[in-house]
Amino acid sequence: MSSATVEKSPFLPPFLKSKVGGLPRPFWALWGGTLVNRLGTMVMPFTGVYLTQTRGLSVSTAGLVMGAFGAGSLLSQFIAGVLTDRIGRRATLSGGMLATAAAMLALGYSISLPAILASMFVLGLVIDVYRPASNALVADLVSPEERPRAYGLLFWGINLGYAVGMTAGGWLAGLGFVWLFWIDALSSVVFAVLVWRAVPETRPAGRQSAGGFGMVLRDRVMVGFTLVALGNALVYSQTMTMLPVAMTGVVKLSPGEYGLAMALNGVLIVVVQPLVSGWLGRRDPARTFALGLAVMGAGFAMTAFVTNTLGLTATIAVWTAGEIITAGIPGAVVAALAPAELRGRYSGLFGFAWSLAAVLAPLIGGPLLELGTRPLWFTIGAVGAASAIGMLLLGPAIRRRDAEPALQPS
Repeated sequence: MSSATVEKSPFLPPFLKSKVGGLPRPFWALWGGTLVNRLGTMVMPFTGVYLTQTRGLSVSTAGLVMGAFGAGSLLSQFIAGVLTDRIGRRATLSGGMLATAAAMLALGYSISLPAILASMFVLGLVIDVYRPASNALVADLVSPEERPRAYGLLFWGINLGYAVGMTAGGWLAGLGFVWLFWIDALSSVVFAVLVWRAVPETRPAGRQSAGGFGMVLRDRVMVGFTLVALGNALVYSQTMTMLPVAMTGVVKLSPGEYGLAMALNGVLIVVVQPLVSGWLGRRDPARTFALGLAVMGAGFAMTAFVTNTLGLTATIAVWTAGEIITAGIPGAVVAALAPAELRGRYSGLFGFAWSLAAVLAPLIGGPLLELGTRPLWFTIGAVGAASAIGMLLLGPAIRRRDAEPALQPS
């Protein structure tokens, strides 16, 4: 790895150095590629619209197609985790991005239902292959003390790129959806090329571990943390599933009012998160993560009392604060728990929790919303609280693991 870091640049003011300095150049190449990729993420937020309006599928058939995507996503993190440890971080990430570009274009030009189903399944399989590889790269490149800040910066870049990409995607969709598929594919190719040329392979030489996920699943601390992550993901996934349905269908906000309120989430993350990530990264990760989970749960529980745009904005501010508190911590915890040769698989198990939550969130949230907004949001708040308690219970074991040199990632 290159020893040169941003911190050595004489052109950065002290305040900026404290936020972005001290991280190796390959990390910034990874960060830049991630930002470009998120800037080009235009297809997925509008998939339902594309399937129903452009391809003329019924709502139920579109749901079936999205289910194919979910099935691929459930498998992707296990496959990506093994590939990350066996063939390397760089090859897995670059290969996954090139496969994503191909799948995007295949979906964009698919007309028949079988072709659309196949393309969506493959897209679900490859679109997040980069995540375990990216998480393992950060763990390999960055010292344990700086990992929370590094993962937080990645989180910030993802949110910044997604906010811009989604806004641009909404405008470009009016000109024709084919533009979205080509831009998404191009951004994936740029990410792949940038990582291949500017990020060294960091997989530990001579320490390749055979097998699948058996060793990871025998790690009780990691399995416990994955359950906490599943709770976190179930709470957050409501922002993409039941929250828009409840606010527009029950509270009767217009789409414009809902979109305006949700914009606060992105604004707060982009403005506040870089300012506090360094300070939060120096706190105990288990307690900090538990605090963030509790705040998120409280914010969603408050949604039960929302009756207008102002009320929704207030709840968004609360759960976004929790999201900011948790940013960067999960990746650092996974890196601390995983032996270096198994970082891909540990990250894959963590990623699986988010893929599973994306499938479960509407299945759980839909029936609860039919009972009323209070059953839904009080249940989601309780899931956040239970996850926070679970994280506090795991805290001593995580701190012991972090303090044992024999189990430290190299």
